[in-house]
Amino acid sequence: MHRMIIAGSLLLALSTSVIAGQVYKWVDAQGITHFGSQPPEGQAAASVSTSAPKPDANRPTFENPTPRPTPAPQAPTPEAKPQGDQKAINEKVRAEVASQEAERRKYCETVRTNLAQLQNNPRLRTEVDGEVRRITEDERQARIRETEKAIAENCN
Repeated sequence: MHRMIIAGSLLLALSTSVIAGQVYKWVDAQGITHFGSQPPEGQAAASVSTSAPKPDANRPTFENPTPRPTPAPQAPTPEAKPQGDQKAINEKVRAEVASQEAERRKYCETVRTNLAQLQNNPRLRTEVDGEVRRITEDERQARIRETEKAIAENCN
């Protein structure tokens, strides 16, 4: 519970820095207005102020003003395709994820094999400082618990 509270507080504190970031506005060839954190390459973009306007002395202020309705998000057009750089980045990320998944599978296979050895063989030996010795039953049970925990956490 404490972790959730800390995580929520941290996210709330960090969200203010995201809101204060620079925003750019531009109109594409189809006449659609876009907003983004980075200006598009090769196209003019205007910087948009994200700070709250200062109250006007002649205009009354309200404690709870009604929010303005936000326009519905527009669906991406079929012509909108990722740029070549984005495709390369997507492929790189997919390759990294596939590599990590293969490593995880290999790790899980090794850990499961180790668990089977620990469970089926009460006379296990280990090498400590160049000297081979037999592990005690307490050490074997502790290793079994550690291995089962690793499997539960990493191998679903």
